[in-house]
Amino acid sequence: MSRIVVIGAGYVGLTSAACFAHLGHEVRCVDIDQIRIEKIQSGRLPIIEEGLLELVNNGVKSGLLSFSHDVSVVDSFAEMVFLCVPTPQAIDGSADLSFVQKAARHISELMPKDCIVVNKSTVPVGSTKIVELEIQRNDVKVVSNPEFLREGTAVLDFLNPDRIIVGAENFEAAEMVAKLYERLGAPVLITDPASAETIKYASNAFLATKISFVNAVAAICEGVGADVSDVVKGLGFDNRIGKSFLQPGPGWGGSCLPKDTAALIKIGEQNGYDFDLLRGVVAVNEQQFERVVNKTKLALSGELDGKNIAVWGLTFKANTGDMRDSPAIRIINILMNLGAKVSAFDPSVQSIDSELDGVSICQSSLEAVKNAEVLLVLTEWHDFSIVSPNEVRALMLSPNVVDARNLLNKPNWIEAGFNYQGIGR
Repeated sequence: MSRIVVIGAGYVGLTSAACFAHLGHEVRCVDIDQIRIEKIQSGRLPIIEEGLLELVNNGVKSGLLSFSHDVSVVDSFAEMVFLCVPTPQAIDGSADLSFVQKAARHISELMPKDCIVVNKSTVPVGSTKIVELEIQRNDVKVVSNPEFLREGTAVLDFLNPDRIIVGAENFEAAEMVAKLYERLGAPVLITDPASAETIKYASNAFLATKISFVNAVAAICEGVGADVSDVVKGLGFDNRIGKSFLQPGPGWGGSCLPKDTAALIKIGEQNGYDFDLLRGVVAVNEQQFERVVNKTKLALSGELDGKNIAVWGLTFKANTGDMRDSPAIRIINILMNLGAKVSAFDPSVQSIDSELDGVSICQSSLEAVKNAEVLLVLTEWHDFSIVSPNEVRALMLSPNVVDARNLLNKPNWIEAGFNYQGIGR
């Protein structure tokens, strides 16, 4: 058993804290947001993650997991401190390390002798050195241990990892961090900090590349009359390519891919390399938002001004409540700028966010489509796939649907009288 303090109770921090406790370690999770901590202590998690509430409750009951808004819990307790704080995108595209630096300064004098600090936040190459400069203690070792957690399946990903990456100048410190995951039986790569940090950015950039590639292929499929579903199946059977992240859609978004691709482009710039390939990946993604808007225009004979549009899905993916850099939000904003009126429903969104000024938030998928002239499916929530197209048809002014997730049963919707448009179909 190791004694761990996790700084940050967001997606990465809260999931890591609960999972480390599940693995038998004693964990204290700290966040300066007192309201967030009080909600967690009362059993109300600030994020949607399958299985996480159960792990939190079990950890608290066992005494292995506790929460606090006071960073002084680091004092005399911590053998390891995990930094799981935000690294948002700065104006120039680089990662903003101010939260990481502030956290490192706070714990500097509090940590017991020979403590290990672990960067789990997604940080630029060279960040271990930056943290070391903030801490200024020779007895404290700084280790990079990037996370590879997908929102909505973070618990599953943590407990069933493809690999554990640990980067450190001190091999003994790296081994101690790697040992935390020993029960999981995953492959472990111990490397230098720069390589560990690059692996994280390169992984997300490659996944973004796969999505942009399949969206570009979907555009070709529409032009030549091919079915992208079959094309993707054919690609996925090739073990060199694989099936994952080859689902066409409205574009990629979320809290990771946009900022990590931008950060890797910036890292290239700062080190004398113009990452044109990755710029192209980002450009294709921007085009995809416009392609969905153009499909909507086509359904309405080119006119959006004053038209009633229904949207199913606001989050950047299903099974999460996260709307950060959501393709749905980007597309809705374009539509509204062109004069469209938007009614939207998402199972995880109950009120109007500042990003959604002017959008009517509905309480059901059927409420959203009342008097609409076109329906856009922008998030792949399973519940949308089982809504009766006949019920939808009865409520809409015009039978048009743009299925940007290829989620709906196309023959059923056509049979119900809809003008159906998918992606690459």
